[in-house]
Amino acid sequence: MAGRSAAAARAGVAGRQHPAGRGRTVSLFQQLGWDQDLRGDGGVRKKELRSGSGGIVPATASVAVWYSGYLEGLDEPFCTNRNRKFPELMKLGKDITLQGLIVGLLSMKKGEVARFVFMPDYAYGQRGCPPLIPQNATVMFTVELLDFLDTEESDAFFELTTEQQDTFPLQKVLRVADTEREFGNYLFRGQHFSLAKDRYKNAISILGRNPSSDAEQCQINAAKLLVLLNLSITYLKLERPDRALAYGEKALEIDQRNAKALFRCGQACLCMTEYTKAWDFLTRAQRIQPFNHSINNELKKLARYYKDYLTKEKEMCCRMFTHLQTNDQ
Repeated sequence: MAGRSAAAARAGVAGRQHPAGRGRTVSLFQQLGWDQDLRGDGGVRKKELRSGSGGIVPATASVAVWYSGYLEGLDEPFCTNRNRKFPELMKLGKDITLQGLIVGLLSMKKGEVARFVFMPDYAYGQRGCPPLIPQNATVMFTVELLDFLDTEESDAFFELTTEQQDTFPLQKVLRVADTEREFGNYLFRGQHFSLAKDRYKNAISILGRNPSSDAEQCQINAAKLLVLLNLSITYLKLERPDRALAYGEKALEIDQRNAKALFRCGQACLCMTEYTKAWDFLTRAQRIQPFNHSINNELKKLARYYKDYLTKEKEMCCRMFTHLQTNDQ
């Protein structure tokens, strides 16, 4: 990410340098027009290109952004992640260290697109980042904020010892587990199923504490159920139906009438050609949600697969019978 080092600044470019950059002014950037002076000193200026929604990014967040950084007078970015299929979640102050970019992100909402100009003190300083970025360079960034997660409590939790984690208040533990689940959901949406699985398992581990009351057990079970369902579908995506079935059955231990858990178990059994078990799970799910299109379509698929299976079994039996008759003659 921009701001870490010269190598990081060079990421995403083919080595094009700013020609004779030391003597340039910011006149071209100024001509673009700017809505806001975020620091009051002209160091970080912003132009909102598309409005976002919801709350503003907190300082303790991890963000998913598309970004491109430009030097004045060049059309090609000196750094960008637009060549990636799906941007990772990056922690402000740790993965993102360019001061101007942090200031800019802290003014944004989810879905917003904005253009920023950073003066040298908020960018790469007096030295620049040679050979790519010249001394005292003013830079421009276009940024699209795709998503963000506030990881303050999660960060604090993982800095504790195991003994300290065991005494962490339950409500905070639940929020930490939910943050891990949200991380997993983000990775799942980007089809990073193995990484998503690891986040979900981390959430299950966090929820493994012993409850002090039935009320606490209910809260823990409710949180676990969501993660177990996520693990079940993730293992289906990873083509591990045996593990998908195992996590689906764990979800049913918490809620035996959970239609989604029954559906996942049915899908897993169908993948493993265990048609009788698949029928049992799917018809139980259908009784709970009779108008659910996904469940009904899966039952139709099961019927087709089972019909094909019976046809192949019949053909195999016929061939065996014919072979036996031939041998008897």
